[in-house]
Amino acid sequence: MRRAASFVCAVVLASMLAACTSDDEPTPDPVGTKDDPVKLSFMTYGPDEEVEAYESIVEDFNETHDGVEVKLHHVDNQDAALRALRAGVNPDVFLLARRDLAEIVRDQRNQPVDELLDSRGVDFGDYYKRDALQAFSLDDRLQCMPYGVSPMVIYYNTNLIDFETMKEQGLPAPGPESTSWNFEQFSAAADYATRRGTKGVYVAASLQGLAPFVYSGGGQVFDDPKEPTTLTLSDDSSREALGTTMELLRTDRLTLSPRQLRRKSALQRFKEGKLGMIAGYRDLVPELRKTPSLSFDVMPMPAIESSRTVGTTTGLCMSSEPSSVSAAADFIVDAISTESVSRVAEAGYLVPSNNEVAESDAFLQPDRLPAHPEVFNKSVRDIVISPPDVDLKRLEQVIHPGIYRLFYARILNIEAVTESIDEASRSVVGAGENSTDE
Repeated sequence: MRRAASFVCAVVLASMLAACTSDDEPTPDPVGTKDDPVKLSFMTYGPDEEVEAYESIVEDFNETHDGVEVKLHHVDNQDAALRALRAGVNPDVFLLARRDLAEIVRDQRNQPVDELLDSRGVDFGDYYKRDALQAFSLDDRLQCMPYGVSPMVIYYNTNLIDFETMKEQGLPAPGPESTSWNFEQFSAAADYATRRGTKGVYVAASLQGLAPFVYSGGGQVFDDPKEPTTLTLSDDSSREALGTTMELLRTDRLTLSPRQLRRKSALQRFKEGKLGMIAGYRDLVPELRKTPSLSFDVMPMPAIESSRTVGTTTGLCMSSEPSSVSAAADFIVDAISTESVSRVAEAGYLVPSNNEVAESDAFLQPDRLPAHPEVFNKSVRDIVISPPDVDLKRLEQVIHPGIYRLFYARILNIEAVTESIDEASRSVVGAGENSTDE
């Protein structure tokens, strides 16, 4: 039975790692030479700027390792990566979204990396975010090495929302250098940004969009964090948190209607200065920087009772049957090094799991927007990790009608709607092994 490691530090203790060692005799690794190197494949995805950084990492590795030759294979996105793996593509090392980890482990397409990396001197303790390590731990092993972890945050237009002016007007607002706020301040900011032709806030009508508010208000999204059978939006605490949230997100004056969203996306409106706030992940930063007239910053998701959010996490995995286990492990160690991760972080899309890089100028980029990038690092600690075996993409599809009614029904019966969402969720959450249908 799968279960995430209850305390991630366990994966870094040599005594515990030794206890996990298999009794099977390992197959000897091939030894490459300069004239006849071991050939490895590395599958990754991402925008062009990140791919260029990956290419430079591969080139440098090949130059410094005479007996190994790594070839980069780039696919468009995480969905394409999963489709390739399902189709039998077997890269020696591959970038994987955490949402797909349970399926890859179940289908035996990877092998744990904890012992291999520990033996090569990787320091898991202070150098990597504990939440990211926990996210890629399954069956009491570190299945893949955490690479990036991006929390959902609130982007806001600093020309439409000025916290200092709000405070001068007696409105609830955080301090100008604050990196935390409550729901009352968030609501006031949405109202403050709203004017003719401009809306205050947009949060996607999705479970992921609502989850931070449910968790923050003391509710739970799933009935069990490890082996869930249903969503729990109809529970009293979850429903109360949703009631507070929807009171704001259903206000026509402050938010975008489906008709308005069909005419122009929320992101495009934000870039044009016609939307005060939008919830999103780190990958929005490079896109927003392409609009020179846009002045923006970030804040954490607002706290109803406590600070909570959700996030996307990626890791580097090793094939269950790589051309060479030792060469593949050496490449992963090189790819997660401070120098290598810094190259990728400089593209602006990645929140590194490597703490040294996350706290460096390679990620913080102090001369560029947003002005408070430390919000991403701070919010990582507030991420609630979803259960490993839930097909979140399929779940969103199944419950979408109910979520849509929460946001846009003319008259909302929140009790009936949340009960219908929970009931619909059981066909996915409680269905055992997830379908592999796209």
